[in-house]
Amino acid sequence: MCGIAMVRLLKPLDFYQEKYGTWQYGLQKMYLLMEKQHNRGQEGAGLATLKLDMPPGEEYIWRERVEGKNAIQEIFATINKTMSTVSDEVYKSVEKSKAELPFAGELYLGHLRYSTTGRSGLSYVHPFLRRHNWKNRTMLLAGNFNLTNVDELFEYLTLKGQHPRDKGDTFLMLESLGFKLDQEVQKEYDKIKKRYTNDITITRKIEENLDIASFIRKSEKMWDGGYVICGMLGHGDSFIFRDPKGIRPAFYYISDEIVVTASERPVIQTAMNVKEEDIHELNPGEAMIIKKNGTIKFETIRQAASELTKCSFERIYFSRGSDIDIYKERKKLGESLALPILKAIDYDMENTVFSFIPNTAEVAFFGMKDGIKAATKKPIRVEKVLIKDIKLRTFISTNDERNDLATHVYDVTYGSIRRGKVDNLVAIDDSIVRGTTLKQSILKILNRLEPKKVVIVSSSPQVRYPDYYGIDMARMNEFCAFRAAIELLKESGRQYIIDEVYSKSKAQENLPKEQIINYVTEIYAPFTLNEVSNKIAEMLTPSDMDCPVELVYQTIEGLHKACPNHTGDWYFSGNYPTPGGNRLVNKAFINYYEGKDMN
Repeated sequence: MCGIAMVRLLKPLDFYQEKYGTWQYGLQKMYLLMEKQHNRGQEGAGLATLKLDMPPGEEYIWRERVEGKNAIQEIFATINKTMSTVSDEVYKSVEKSKAELPFAGELYLGHLRYSTTGRSGLSYVHPFLRRHNWKNRTMLLAGNFNLTNVDELFEYLTLKGQHPRDKGDTFLMLESLGFKLDQEVQKEYDKIKKRYTNDITITRKIEENLDIASFIRKSEKMWDGGYVICGMLGHGDSFIFRDPKGIRPAFYYISDEIVVTASERPVIQTAMNVKEEDIHELNPGEAMIIKKNGTIKFETIRQAASELTKCSFERIYFSRGSDIDIYKERKKLGESLALPILKAIDYDMENTVFSFIPNTAEVAFFGMKDGIKAATKKPIRVEKVLIKDIKLRTFISTNDERNDLATHVYDVTYGSIRRGKVDNLVAIDDSIVRGTTLKQSILKILNRLEPKKVVIVSSSPQVRYPDYYGIDMARMNEFCAFRAAIELLKESGRQYIIDEVYSKSKAQENLPKEQIINYVTEIYAPFTLNEVSNKIAEMLTPSDMDCPVELVYQTIEGLHKACPNHTGDWYFSGNYPTPGGNRLVNKAFINYYEGKDMN
């Protein structure tokens, strides 16, 4: 779920100085693209600049990476501080600025880090840089991705004689692409040296003829996962490509002055002040390649899957709700829950207050309100009951921090409902993953308002399975839905199902990933949606709660109806889009059963 941004200026820097009054046009756009995607990177950020046609002996790549929530501001503060140290003569001169200032260039690559590996440290912050004395073998790389077969990729590279210094998927992607890039450059060299003898001419011809799609294709064919990758080569070529299932999102805008790519469409709209129809989605399996001379072409890296599985969690929760389509989809998610909500309150509209759990559930709340109005033809009582004091998503914090943070995230608006168990309170959230915040914070503070009943609504279905393609949700025991199903099996005397699933999972532990079946689905099979929901409510209700609590979940059918173009629902259904997902969920259940995922 990382954020990416890439800017390629198609004109010389003095063009922007003359037209926009500053050569920093590209740098300013990059700041907007990164800041508007701050939601996608709470752990760190990085920015790289590549300068075209720098003379030998002069640095042509500059990179700044920072950890922490304020990384974007720190990066640009550092850049501005550097600029403030030069004279006006240098600052106002395009030629001197490019020669003397680090981030005066034509290509920019930005990244907002949201880790899925649990690993941290500056060395894991993108963009990554692979240095070489030949510019055409030097590569910058940044992406929004997660690979599910890093062990296979690591083994492949080591068998080729390489010595990868890390098993992280970013390192392995960089080295696998770099390995194939070296081979592609060598292939071009072997062809061109037969026609030319001058080494400088040979180098220039290699850069002109280098087949970017070829070396990406040869490396990418081994990857299993969801990914969007942006890259820049030292001599000036750049590219972005997307996985064939379309799991991770990518958008671009092209004019005669600039090429812009980002993880979200409204980010480009705002930064470039253009309409949504001016922005295009990169096709699954496709690469956009920008050569040094500014020519742009699109090439198929891997044939798009016949059944795309674009991530639905992007639409429910993670992406900015300012996108025109996401806004409509989130409203539809809320609207579709009107009838089960009315059933939960016994259609008592007069004595029910409707609200939402800030902040990403607000749009779904508008849809819920519209749906209830349409179904009842009655006025609806709306209040802002909950207030979020800390802008922190506890389910992506570390385990040690999460429990403490959860108790301090929310507060209530006192007097928003009538005291003395008169009013029901309905509050919609975008998703319920672990249930930590509900149990330790939200329900406890709602109890202070003395409601007659609390109904918590989730605009997403029950999150039952780990992700592996984006959000860091890797252990079965973390999911309140899974814990509820396990309890139901034990209470109903069906412990043997848990044992059978373990035996089946263990039996296929060493099979190739393509042969592994997700048997974890059998844990949920005996129970209805409502049975699991009721058990979750029971488990999450604090012991000192003075009123009943009910959970209303979105159905998978409702999700697909609201988000018809984003059918990737593996979080909820267990239908993983690639074989690697089945292998990892198999491993996760074994770890759970053997007590290895409790910490």
